[in-house]
Amino acid sequence: MHTQMHIHNHPRLSAVVPALCVFVGGAIGTALRTALSLLQPTNFAWPWVTFIVNSLGALLLGFLLEYLSRTGKDEGCRKLFRLFAGTGVMGGFTTYGTFILEVDSRVIGTHVALGIGYAVVSILLGVILAGAGIVLADAVTARKIATNARTAAQDEEEK
Repeated sequence: MHTQMHIHNHPRLSAVVPALCVFVGGAIGTALRTALSLLQPTNFAWPWVTFIVNSLGALLLGFLLEYLSRTGKDEGCRKLFRLFAGTGVMGGFTTYGTFILEVDSRVIGTHVALGIGYAVVSILLGVILAGAGIVLADAVTARKIATNARTAAQDEEEK
């Protein structure tokens, strides 16, 4: 007789598996960000890589979390995927610490206006892009729901 193992029935696994999802996702996100950061010389006035990474991360995270919340419950594999992709990959990919260091080095140095401008633009754009991700996920899920409703109606007509 084969017994199927469920994570929620094993307290040790129920704590380890989510942590592993975050750990593996974080390693992937950090590796991606690090690889991209190698593309930018250190003498650039505007830290483009961090700016792009954080902006893209805000958009993707807004989309991911809204999409997942609209398409099902946060449990089982969906929860593990959220932890892997959202907390792990996007958490490792984006970087608040580097952002703060880049702002600080410009404000303390000779580029005060650039540092303040970088901080303001980064934060405002991040909020706007997270909102755009949410709106995009809403549109995608609304379209998916409408398509499913049309398909169900067509199936009913064929019966």
